[in-house]
Amino acid sequence: MKKIVSPLFLCLFLSTGALAQFAKDPVLNIQNEDLKPLNFGYYLGFNQYDFQFKYENDIGQDVLVDTSFGFNVGVIGELRINEFMDVRFEPGLLYTQRILGFPGFTSEQDALREVRSTYIRFPLLLKVSTKRFNNFKPFVVGGLYTSLNLGAKEDSLDDNSSGEFRMKQNVYGYELGFGIDFYTEYFKFSPSIRGVFALTDELIPDNDPNSPWTGNINAMRTRGIFINFTFE
Repeated sequence: MKKIVSPLFLCLFLSTGALAQFAKDPVLNIQNEDLKPLNFGYYLGFNQYDFQFKYENDIGQDVLVDTSFGFNVGVIGELRINEFMDVRFEPGLLYTQRILGFPGFTSEQDALREVRSTYIRFPLLLKVSTKRFNNFKPFVVGGLYTSLNLGAKEDSLDDNSSGEFRMKQNVYGYELGFGIDFYTEYFKFSPSIRGVFALTDELIPDNDPNSPWTGNINAMRTRGIFINFTFE
């Protein structure tokens, strides 16, 4: 929990500071920004990825996941539907790292597996906004995504018995989030927080069906949190 406090605090601090600034300034910035049928931009951000495990048998020993912060970067293409709705395509690159701790082993070499993942993501989202108030406008966003995990090692013949943790390369899922558009003098700045939920079982089981690493795992799916800062 402590790991996510700092980026959340930064997001809230920027939002609060911008809100206070715009509340003092009655002049509307970039008034025609939302009237364009097509809009483009880019985003930078942080992520914290986790795994959700589903087990074959409840034996009381879960796989532990040590998460860390990664980064996101990408571009945005937006198609305006009406005053309140936009369709957005947000392809991007994401890097994250997780360390898995498997129960039942006495040596660290067998118990720990480092999972480094680089995803190329292709989200197609619907953004629903409120009416603009002075120089800010809250919104919710959600939709589906597909991604390509470049670090999946899907085609490797080695498995955990050789120290190799394998995952599926293609992942599908959905994301939901909320944020605020802030209209500055020259561009629109939009911090947002999003939850990411994979629908794909990403685990490739070991060759031995009774493997002490994967034998009791029925499914493994990614869960994550994004904090994005968008510039349009």
